[in-house]
Amino acid sequence: MHTLLPLNYAYDALEPHIDARTMELHHTKHHQAYIDKLNAALEKYPEGAALSIEELLRNLKVAPEEVRTAVRNHGGGHANHSFFWTIIGPASTSGTPSVALVAALNSSFGSMEKFWEAWQSKALGLFGSGWVWLVKGGDGLSIITTANQDSSISEGKTPILALDVWEHAYYLSYQNRRADYVTAFKNVIQWDEVSRRFDLSMNSR
Repeated sequence: MHTLLPLNYAYDALEPHIDARTMELHHTKHHQAYIDKLNAALEKYPEGAALSIEELLRNLKVAPEEVRTAVRNHGGGHANHSFFWTIIGPASTSGTPSVALVAALNSSFGSMEKFWEAWQSKALGLFGSGWVWLVKGGDGLSIITTANQDSSISEGKTPILALDVWEHAYYLSYQNRRADYVTAFKNVIQWDEVSRRFDLSMNSR
């Protein structure tokens, strides 16, 4: 069964950009709830219990109809958050994107500045709750959004970078100021990990 893994940093390690209480609630309450509900759904789908979360999300159509929505929602919530925790961290360890990743972003978007403009536009333009993703697909790097807890994995994309724009990710500090949260997010991106994931996506072609 799926379990909640500890973070590699303290809950207050992302302050002042993301506050400790938000991180604690986000991790121990919201993420844990997705795991609990996913495990409950998999009790009715034992074949799925033997699969990794990525395999589950890539093969949603295989899941029995009675549990498919739960696997999509709660499995997506588990996978999305598990990914998110790895690509954020203390500003002091943020680093910079690799030369290869910068070159790919420049090729896909024109420049790093234009990439960030497109990222901000997608994040602010997403209606309601969901996620913003930088993904690798057959057409190179692109920015997509998914509603609710839908995963980019289910769309056949490889996630490189992600931002949770559910209100529970930022409301204690930013209230309705999503733009401020999106801007602050840049300070806690762990570029070594993002660059590593980009390299893996290129090597798996």
